[in-house]
Amino acid sequence: MIRYYLEFEKPIEELELKIEELKRLSDGKDIDISSEIKKLEKKVKELRSEIFSGLKPWQKTLIARHPDRPYTLDYINLITSDFIELHGDRRFSDDPAIVGGVAKINDIPVIIIGHQKGRGTKERIYRNFGQPHPEGYRKALRLMKLAEKFKRPVITFTDTPGAYPGIGAEERGQAEAIAVNLMEMARLRTPIISIVIGEGGSGGALALSIADRLFMLEYSIYSVISPEGCAAILWKKNGDFSSDDFSKAADALKLTAQDLLGFKIIDGIIPEPLGGAHRDPEGIAKKVSECILTAIDELKTKTPGKLIEERYKKFRKIGSFKEETE
Repeated sequence: MIRYYLEFEKPIEELELKIEELKRLSDGKDIDISSEIKKLEKKVKELRSEIFSGLKPWQKTLIARHPDRPYTLDYINLITSDFIELHGDRRFSDDPAIVGGVAKINDIPVIIIGHQKGRGTKERIYRNFGQPHPEGYRKALRLMKLAEKFKRPVITFTDTPGAYPGIGAEERGQAEAIAVNLMEMARLRTPIISIVIGEGGSGGALALSIADRLFMLEYSIYSVISPEGCAAILWKKNGDFSSDDFSKAADALKLTAQDLLGFKIIDGIIPEPLGGAHRDPEGIAKKVSECILTAIDELKTKTPGKLIEERYKKFRKIGSFKEETE
């Protein structure tokens, strides 16, 4: 049973709660209400299909943040074997907001790294809600350099509202840590495959996303700023905000996977189960694994020099500009 429903999912929640109630009533009793349950299940499926066929960017943002959504450690547990987590940046400390280590996917040795938001209040505080400090990015880079040394592909999972903007993080060089990751990933001599599994927020996401292949889950988002941050800058009204402002900002930001594929910023979209990845974690994990393996198979034949050259061209092509003379 899903623990949390979004506002636009309330009609689905009512029907699913009714189905659960009917199942409890019939459990162990001589009552046959299977036909009624099947009718309701069919109605739920049709309603969900109708709702999810016309989602707006702000609604997709809410799905990307869904608290039941699979996080990096969930994917690691579902698609890898022999995972050994590695800790620390060898400079300051370990950052639980980014996890990583050595693992195998279908017997292929990889280095796997990703943001981790945490479940429940206690773990979310421990993971800093998936907002890394500089030591998190330096830990990630240390693992990438390890991958380069042992010629292993790098797999990254992006899921963060952004890098932590606190005083301590700034004092320890947050901007510098992100900038160094961008530079070093651009010239890393081993394949890099990145997947946005939830939120891809600003430089905090980009620091794990300079990749040869960048994919997004169907209901994930990837943007320079959150809709709330954008609305605060553009339409601040005595400190008050409304969902209408957030929705307007989400529309303008073009942050959905479909938008970014159209702009050729990402290389593909991984379809999610109807209702979101949290509806079938094992199913979406299988699709993610297949996507990674296909990308590894495609990239493994390229020399380090070719990888760097194509990576450079890939990012140089992003965006457009127009020159005008007076």
